[in-house]
Amino acid sequence: MNRQVRDLVCKMATDNPLWGAPRIHGELLKLGIEISERTVSRLMPKRRKPPSQTWKTFLGNHVNELVSIDFFTVPTAAFRVLFVLVVLAHHRRRVLHFNLTEHPTAGWTGQQMIEAFPEETAPRYLLRDRDKIYGSDFRRCIRSLSIEEVLSAPASPWQRAYVERLIGSIRRDCLDHVIILGEQHLRTILKTYLGYYHRSRTHLALAKDTPAPREVQPPERGAVVELPEVGGLHHRYERRAA
Repeated sequence: MNRQVRDLVCKMATDNPLWGAPRIHGELLKLGIEISERTVSRLMPKRRKPPSQTWKTFLGNHVNELVSIDFFTVPTAAFRVLFVLVVLAHHRRRVLHFNLTEHPTAGWTGQQMIEAFPEETAPRYLLRDRDKIYGSDFRRCIRSLSIEEVLSAPASPWQRAYVERLIGSIRRDCLDHVIILGEQHLRTILKTYLGYYHRSRTHLALAKDTPAPREVQPPERGAVVELPEVGGLHHRYERRAA
């Protein structure tokens, strides 16, 4: 690795302290820089424990027709607790829909499914946990969309690894670093972050690409410039002609 590439790796790590080696490696690939992830991981090693083969096989076989849903909570500066629902398509790791409320109900949650899948776009399978929020009103909406529910085992968040990873990314990349003032503020922050998530943030599961694919920019495109995203919490790197 030459000095210029080494300096760029160091700069990315300094500019983006929340990033690990896989994310930096993904950015480098998008800049047309061929470098081993192992070289980057010497500085920021990251280990992952694989799920069981049987469940992994199921997820892999139905990746194009499977979505996951889950809630997570966000406290506000006024000591309110907001509940955020996310709907994640396993294929390309796209967030199809999100919404938030202070008082979630089964009816409200079911309505979110209808809004997430208009005009016969519903997937074949819906993966969720066994929370009581998914009551009769919710299940009625799911049946009306002809979606088959797949329930994870009790106390087994690893079976919903994709959506759990998404929620973890939202927290680590964004919400852990801001104070949420209220519902509208949180909605704005999430929209900003998800724009970055879809267009700029590289993913291990997508061969270091983004949910909305990014082209590889070879060195002849020009010098590397940094573009701040999510209020400067993260950056995107592109090549621009001088």
